[in-house]
Amino acid sequence: MKQAAETQTASTEFTSQTQGDIKAGSGTSPWSPLRQPIFRMVWIATVASNIGTWMNDVGASWMMTTLNPNPLMIALVQAAGSLPMFLFALPSGVLADIVDRRRYMLFAQVWMLITASALGALALAGMVTPAVLLGATFLLSMGAAMSAPAFQAIVPSLVPRSDLPQAVALNSLGINISRAIGPALGGLMLSFAGPAAVFLINAVSVIGVMVVLYRWKPAQAPGRLPPEHFLPAIRTGVRYVQSAPLLRIVLARSVAFFLFGSAGWALLPLVARQELGAGPGGYGVLLTSIGLGAVGGALLLPKVRAALGADRLVVLSSLAFALTMLALAYVRHFWLLAAILLVAGASWIAVLSTLNVGAQRSTANWVKARALAAYLTVFYGSMTVGSAVWGQTASMLGLTSTFLIAAVGMAAASAAVRRWRLDTSPALDLSPAQLVSLSDTNMVHDRGPVMISIEYEVDPAELAGFRAAIQEMRRVRRRSGALSWAVYEDIEHPTRHVEVFVVESWLEHLRQHERHTVNDQMLKDRVHAFHRGATPPVVRHLIAPS
Repeated sequence: MKQAAETQTASTEFTSQTQGDIKAGSGTSPWSPLRQPIFRMVWIATVASNIGTWMNDVGASWMMTTLNPNPLMIALVQAAGSLPMFLFALPSGVLADIVDRRRYMLFAQVWMLITASALGALALAGMVTPAVLLGATFLLSMGAAMSAPAFQAIVPSLVPRSDLPQAVALNSLGINISRAIGPALGGLMLSFAGPAAVFLINAVSVIGVMVVLYRWKPAQAPGRLPPEHFLPAIRTGVRYVQSAPLLRIVLARSVAFFLFGSAGWALLPLVARQELGAGPGGYGVLLTSIGLGAVGGALLLPKVRAALGADRLVVLSSLAFALTMLALAYVRHFWLLAAILLVAGASWIAVLSTLNVGAQRSTANWVKARALAAYLTVFYGSMTVGSAVWGQTASMLGLTSTFLIAAVGMAAASAAVRRWRLDTSPALDLSPAQLVSLSDTNMVHDRGPVMISIEYEVDPAELAGFRAAIQEMRRVRRRSGALSWAVYEDIEHPTRHVEVFVVESWLEHLRQHERHTVNDQMLKDRVHAFHRGATPPVVRHLIAPS
């Protein structure tokens, strides 16, 4: 299914690589991540699976044009494929952070295998109605929602840090190679064998990913603390997103692009059938053009990103995609439109890859699946809402007016969010840092809440600098689990400032020490540099009476 390509392999057994096993990356070649065997095998498996997915998408969209050609019903196929990501990506990300990821991803693949097989069987029996088709599309996307956060979360551990942008681009490239092949194959299969064969081929395509995951034996990360519970883990993930400025920028830029860009995907089947008079093969050719454009875009992306920077690349790609939607509104020559859609594919992968890299590098390892799930929730939520809105708009105003509105909206939204820059904090390092461990106590883990105070002695001449620096600690504490944070000045001793934050329990404070990152330590050192006491800042731990 449409999932990020990453797992691990050896010749006879899949075992986890340590960081020492990962070869140094050049960071310049778009193919450098494929030098890592662990990354290469899953990439191949997911390309094969994604070919089946795109064949299924073509089959489902085209089948709905036969069952009910209303523009809203056609757009609801896209919405049914996006809605589960919006609803379930965040809970799935939480589970991926607190349970065995390999087993969880295997469960998701089995779910999709069963669903795709059932849809194929129902199509063979002639029992597929619009409701059945939408329901099966929804259930298939549920499986993708289960697996996507876990797949994305392990990418940084499979390649050197310098190769992360190339790895993300290769994952997108794999999807678009599949998009270049799958729709054409899907169109051919629809023409010669009907939708049932397409749905069953999709079921078979899942098996390769299942085999890779089954043979993968990842190393278990050592942990001295028990796993988080589900609901507290969701709250922690939400607090992290709220206190991660770069991730919030990525989410805002995602809404600006995908909410309007969804019109192209949702209404393309109607353009092919009603405006161009094309059959399923012609629709497949249009999707193939998008895929080929994305493949070419992914190959050029490292050099283009280096020349333009992330922000200019996203803005220019958004404007280019808006122009292709104008082409969908007015161009009615099949091959000319197919050529223009090459630009749509290149623009789409440029934005998707750049935003994905931003989401990856703005999240720490301990919360990565949850944070990336937030990104996927915004991405697919925008696609779901957009698909439904554009489908209804097309029913009322027609395709031409709808594409025109979407194109103008995308251009305006891109200009509005440009002030939120993606290239902030280029040296951000969220790898784990060694924080001094708390002394052993007999404290019950579940006791709480716990208030931690840190006393600083600050030279009056340096108060302005200290107060600016200490404000950065608010995000540090909140990201790692604090429920509240404040800083106070001692009235009787004006040079004394006290930082105070509250966590849910003693166990949660122990987790804060495990979650500490290199960037957190840098900010902490900056604050401690203002301390002028004879001894280090005094730290106190106060716990509510039982």
